[in-house]
Amino acid sequence: MRILLVEDELKLANAVKRVLELQKYAVDVAYDGELGLDLAVGEEYDLIILDIMLPNFSGLEICKQVRQEKITTPILLLTAKGQISDKVTGLDVGADDYMVKPFSFEELFARIRALMRRAPQLEDVVLKIGDLVLNPITSKVTMGETEIQLSAKEYTILEYLMRHKNSIISKEQIVSHVWDYDADVLPSTVEVHVKHLRDKIDSPFNFNLIKTIRGFGYEISDK
Repeated sequence: MRILLVEDELKLANAVKRVLELQKYAVDVAYDGELGLDLAVGEEYDLIILDIMLPNFSGLEICKQVRQEKITTPILLLTAKGQISDKVTGLDVGADDYMVKPFSFEELFARIRALMRRAPQLEDVVLKIGDLVLNPITSKVTMGETEIQLSAKEYTILEYLMRHKNSIISKEQIVSHVWDYDADVLPSTVEVHVKHLRDKIDSPFNFNLIKTIRGFGYEISDK
């Protein structure tokens, strides 16, 4: 899952990025409102986390613009302000949830999970294809009764493919969704990760779930 974090406090932004990556999320960070707005409307994310007080454009302005662009990505607002009026304003311009700083990482994780459960495009919480099951809440992957240990990137690629089952996903789409915006990733890197996925998911169980569609990309299918 790919998250955009827009936060101008460098220490907090970098700490949140690190802990989210440990939770197997891909995270892009913008430290000011202008870049945050550009990324929010120009890239595809599963969740946007916005500080309200930002240079150039406030989080409220970004949220309002995102909704005017008909982008339905869940938005979580962060702010040091705790007044009811700030909370109401944020929700009125299109935010889905609101969290006051300082906050615990456990609370942040819980808010993210709750937003993902409510998101229309992610309404199927547990992903299943045959005996393969991926639970985004626990980050657990199983094949039948066997738990499969995946790296963070392997897990994120598998989740992305499973959320788009029966569709061909290009290497470019995988790179843009799984890696950070500024990451320099070659198509061969995707190939290596997909090979490792097959070694863990297909080969031990004599399956061929992850198919290569030559010239186009990859497909995971329940057909």
